[in-house]
Amino acid sequence: MSNSERRTDSGFCYRDLPKGTTLADQPNILFICTDQQYAGAMSCAGNSDLSTPGMDRIAEAGTRFERAYCTHPLCCPARSSFVTGLMPHRSGVLGNGTPIHQELLPHTIGNVLRKAGYDAALAGKWHVPGCKPTDCGLEELCPTNDALVPEVSTDYFKTDREKPFFLFASFINPHDICQVARNQDLPQGPVSSVPLDQCPGLPENFAIPPYAPDALQYLRRVAPRIYPTLDWTDDQWRHFRHAYFRLVEKVDSEIVRLLDGLEASGKADNTVVIFTSDHGDGHGAHHWNQKTALWEEEIRIPMIISEPGQTGGRVENGRLVSNGLDLLPTVCDYASADCPEGLDGLSLRPLVRGDEPDTWRNEVVVETQINFGDGPGGPSYARALVTEQYKYSVYLMGRNREQLVDIVEDAGEMVNLAAESRHQDTLQSCRDRLRAWGESTGDPGVGIVPSQD
Repeated sequence: MSNSERRTDSGFCYRDLPKGTTLADQPNILFICTDQQYAGAMSCAGNSDLSTPGMDRIAEAGTRFERAYCTHPLCCPARSSFVTGLMPHRSGVLGNGTPIHQELLPHTIGNVLRKAGYDAALAGKWHVPGCKPTDCGLEELCPTNDALVPEVSTDYFKTDREKPFFLFASFINPHDICQVARNQDLPQGPVSSVPLDQCPGLPENFAIPPYAPDALQYLRRVAPRIYPTLDWTDDQWRHFRHAYFRLVEKVDSEIVRLLDGLEASGKADNTVVIFTSDHGDGHGAHHWNQKTALWEEEIRIPMIISEPGQTGGRVENGRLVSNGLDLLPTVCDYASADCPEGLDGLSLRPLVRGDEPDTWRNEVVVETQINFGDGPGGPSYARALVTEQYKYSVYLMGRNREQLVDIVEDAGEMVNLAAESRHQDTLQSCRDRLRAWGESTGDPGVGIVPSQD
């Protein structure tokens, strides 16, 4: 251990701040994450079916990224990306039961920030398999309990310290919508039922579109406990959507408490606030009630960043963002920390400041597995490539396993252009781009992309 480092009783290794460095040079960082919230489930995103003053408060003082995607629409793989900055197939977390590669732990988010002179902690949900928060450099403040997160976080904010802090405030909701679908008791309190005329209407893309992937409907048939929706009436779907929006409002109320605690600590003026979710939820679009699938509702997530001194909310609606890849480079940029080598993510800090980066990505990839066991040729991989105009997704098996939509003109994904010969050049271009990405990153699912016709 060098002379500039010391070890605490809890085993964490700290490095003293460089000479002449102040807290203003290294701001506090508050990373807020909900669970299973799609991008449109905020009133600041124009949704009139719910009210989210906490999330809106961050957006009013920050930058909201409209085209932000998760790396995988499932909890553990997505969260492994948060802590490593890697796609799930590179972190080893291909599903909720596969552990993270142990050699990555020294390079995870909390350990990186501690080396840069930060205190680092987690309040709430973890769900990264194969490791504990402390393995990733994060002091664990409380278990998964949304009501406790603001309380312990406020105490953490108010603690006198010589170091800047990084706090991962991790909430469980609106994930309880999974229990709602299964008629299970909610661990954090029930969602009240209301008369039908007080429920939101059905989404514009409620219907299963022509030439939709058969693999998804097969999954609904073979896993009715998780997808109990095959025989649901329109009224049941509306009640379900009401419950989903109320759960979003429930977690937003905790975010309000969290932000109030930050303000009360007197440290808000030197704290960067980052808000996102691990993945989205179908909430009825295309008759889907879960995650896992590659529709926009499952893979496009909220992403908002507010930094000290920023005034007036702005929306970045053009550039493609991957929250799992971009979080670690962004945090390292704000913290003046050395970013681990070999990451594909980009710092969002220049975009928050309104600067024009020299280059930016023109595609993002999302990976998933359709969990009905191994199919012909191996696990049931599925992948999506999102470009500035198109979205191409491909599933391992079944009819209509390829989907191509003009995501600009057809945001609801109701027309599968892959079924039309006049779009074959675009389809082939997307195949080639996804295959090239898979080969360059060592993706085991690259083989599901069809070869040249």
